[in-house]
Amino acid sequence: MKGECYMRVGIVGTGTMGEVHAAAWRAIGAEVAGCFSSNPQQRKAFAKQHNTHSFSSYPELLNNADVVDICTPTATHKSLVLAAAQAGKHVICEKPIALTVEDAEAMIEACRGVRFFVGMVLRFFPQYRSAKQLVAGGRIGKPAVLRLKRVSYVPQNPDAWYFNEALSGGIVVDLMIHDFDYARWLAGDVERVYALKTLADTGSAQYVQTVLRLKSGAIALIEGGWAYPPGVFRTGLDLSGTDGLIEWSSDQPSPLITFFPPKVEETASVGLPTSGLADDPFAAELRHAYQCIQSGAPFEVTAEDALEALRISLAVRKSVATGKPVKLP
Repeated sequence: MKGECYMRVGIVGTGTMGEVHAAAWRAIGAEVAGCFSSNPQQRKAFAKQHNTHSFSSYPELLNNADVVDICTPTATHKSLVLAAAQAGKHVICEKPIALTVEDAEAMIEACRGVRFFVGMVLRFFPQYRSAKQLVAGGRIGKPAVLRLKRVSYVPQNPDAWYFNEALSGGIVVDLMIHDFDYARWLAGDVERVYALKTLADTGSAQYVQTVLRLKSGAIALIEGGWAYPPGVFRTGLDLSGTDGLIEWSSDQPSPLITFFPPKVEETASVGLPTSGLADDPFAAELRHAYQCIQSGAPFEVTAEDALEALRISLAVRKSVATGKPVKLP
């Protein structure tokens, strides 16, 4: 991979997201210098599969990498990021940035001397990026009602750390944070949230409906959950403004469906074609982060953006717990 400087990548965490990131690094041509995991058997299998080195300790990986890619459970992010920053290594960290605002702020402060990128990957999905470009270009006028959906099946491993909210933050912090970030990216800061949780007493299945009131006056209606049969994962967007509408669902082909008022030179509404998911959003995300670290260019999504997405998520969790609206600072 060409860039202004050559950098070695070390992957921390060899589970599902580690696998996804390793494939993405390979796709963009970056060198994965090695991996580390607290699970020695999994770490060695990962290293063999991806033809890289298996480091037996985190400090050893830090000594052999220029960029550290953290793909571990959220509860471990803070300590790993702080150690990497102290070692002078640039950091790429999977979302959520942390489980508390205080931890996230400490991580951002510790990384003042290095580059720190948090993987809010939804911004790199082609349909979501295309919709954002249309909104930013004024094609739907002023955003008014934003409907976003992210509903998956229950994780199949009953011992998965996702079920432990002390480790993951639950579906609100781990899953729905994508759409909270996207709503803020589209229409600005959030003023107040209200959320309702159902399926709370049916084992691991969970479903949450959230209303975000944004300072711009727009309203975002967001649903998320673990509620579908195994293998089913549906996402979608429905963005309504004063002058138009954008729709997309994972059940339909890639292009967005758009409805704009006809202009003189237009006789019918047109759909905006996208490049489709053949362009892996994780590869696009990591390519962007890697090139920005090489060149010193600013990231499209900042660590502060990830912090604000966490603030929204935690406010939604509080609303779920209390049954009351929660105002953000």
